[in-house]
Amino acid sequence: MWKFGRIALALLSALALFGAVAVYGGWHGAGPLEEATTITIDDGATLTGAAHRLEDVGVIASADRFLLFARFLGGNAPIRAGEYEMPAEVSPSEVLRILQEAVPVQRFVTVPEGMPSVLVHDRLMANELLTGDIPVPAEGSLLADSYAYERGESRAAVVARMQAAMERELARLWEARSPDTVVRSPREAVILASIVEKETGVAAERPIIAGVYSNRLRIGMRLQADPTIIYPVTRGRPLGRRIRRSEIAAENGYNTYAMDGLPRGPIANVGREAIEAVLNPAETDALFFVANGEGGHIFAETHAEHRRNVERWYAIRRQRGEM
Repeated sequence: MWKFGRIALALLSALALFGAVAVYGGWHGAGPLEEATTITIDDGATLTGAAHRLEDVGVIASADRFLLFARFLGGNAPIRAGEYEMPAEVSPSEVLRILQEAVPVQRFVTVPEGMPSVLVHDRLMANELLTGDIPVPAEGSLLADSYAYERGESRAAVVARMQAAMERELARLWEARSPDTVVRSPREAVILASIVEKETGVAAERPIIAGVYSNRLRIGMRLQADPTIIYPVTRGRPLGRRIRRSEIAAENGYNTYAMDGLPRGPIANVGREAIEAVLNPAETDALFFVANGEGGHIFAETHAEHRRNVERWYAIRRQRGEM
């Protein structure tokens, strides 16, 4: 009898060990997923709904078994909405940890400084991970920056985030403006900043170019900014040719060769640095600038000095075969 008891106890121990190994392997062992994939958990999704979605795409073998193990071994932390990366052969325990603790996949869309709204619209509409249609946003209403978004998010929501960022940043910078700034409102700051953005891609030049245009506005001199000629022709798309004489003379509310003061609206979307440059321009006596052939500009205080700089620029262009 005692011998039989020992055998029964040994069998029970073996069964318990086998069960423990099976549970451990079923929870912590490799899962059926053959290749890494992503899965999106919607706002308000339950663990049960997520489990069936995970089974459908092959991340786990059984939703019911996953839920049973999760109930007893997985803790009580809620799962979080978002898009998550699931590696190949991810274990059920790791799947639950990812849904409870991991940072969702982050995707970004970037609005570079000086990008017009029509091109931002093109970029958003070409993004296949976003949803819904949008009109072209108001020019200058978007803050140039990089923005995180999630798969399946609406384009309208992304645009709203860009516009809210502009409103916050513009308000902050306007409060810190110099008393010497020539712009009289936040909108005028964006208009002038958009010209600065289009005139230079060199960050260090923004304050001095803002200073040049501020000087011109103070003395009633026309801005004569080439980008303001192009904008009403293309609405921000590349012109693809030289500016025509008729366009230089055109009166359309934007062309600063044919009008005094600022254009009637921005000609691009701007970043923080351009707004700050306009609100805190460099102190300079310069009234003119022209390309220096090296990606930047050379500045001048007098028209005669400027003409000499222009002739040097033309010589560089002729040497390059551009004229």
